[in-house]
Amino acid sequence: MGLVLQSGTRIAVSLGVDFDAHTVWEGSFNVSSPSYLSRGEFCAEVGAPRLLELFRKHDIKTTWCTPTHTMETFPESLEKILADGHEIAAHGCRHERIGGLEEAEERRLLEKQMELHTKYVGRRPRGYRSPSWDFSPNTLSLLEEYGFDWDSSLMGRDFEAYRPRPMLRSEVGPHVFGDPSPIIEIPVSWYLDDFPALEHVSRINPGLASTEVTYQRWKDHFDFAYEEVPNAIFVLTVHPQTIGRAANLMMFRKLVDYMRSKDGVAFMTLSQICDSWQDLSDFATLKHGERTTHAHR
Repeated sequence: MGLVLQSGTRIAVSLGVDFDAHTVWEGSFNVSSPSYLSRGEFCAEVGAPRLLELFRKHDIKTTWCTPTHTMETFPESLEKILADGHEIAAHGCRHERIGGLEEAEERRLLEKQMELHTKYVGRRPRGYRSPSWDFSPNTLSLLEEYGFDWDSSLMGRDFEAYRPRPMLRSEVGPHVFGDPSPIIEIPVSWYLDDFPALEHVSRINPGLASTEVTYQRWKDHFDFAYEEVPNAIFVLTVHPQTIGRAANLMMFRKLVDYMRSKDGVAFMTLSQICDSWQDLSDFATLKHGERTTHAHR
């Protein structure tokens, strides 16, 4: 079991976009002043078009993890993303914190996501990225129940896709892992996210880091994966309101140019990475009887 890339490809690169707009401020930071929300407006009206132009220039297809509130508030931006052939994945309703939710409420929100996603995108999402990369004890089983193929929220690996396992915590003995999930996990990392390093949030996150330092960190991660990990994946997460700022965008362009200069680099959507997992269909059939990973689409 594992990732099997096409002949001649050494590494799969995902330039994933978390298209949060207003929701990251209201959902993650519980702020709703016009000042903060104007940064969400910049995300949709300025940052997103800049990213689309960059991806169009290099013929790169990406996955945009998009809360349904963003779809409702900025439908024209969503249409432009879809028109360029990018994938839209589930990313919560309003970037809500799900770690402490009761199962019934988490289920309600997931059902609402599926309904609105289908309305605005025209199909159910194949993949999910949790807002703030948080899980509740019920999240994994809910994703299985609702037929998701992949998740990209966890950090159990760095450059390899894997099957996450439910875990029973114990206060007195070892934690106990359950069976591997049919879900493919495409791991993320705060080291490979623009928001912590570059986005300033007063009294919460200093941000404003040197773009040279950020570039070198991202390049070092890419080089390690490229040189030392067979069939590696490199999953970078960016936010239009952050990476779309002038200095950050110039750094990002430089990184894309560097990665493109290497032989055997394939820029892929998260679903394309998922589909490169060699036992995907067999495992899903085994776990879910007649269900296959794409039967509900």
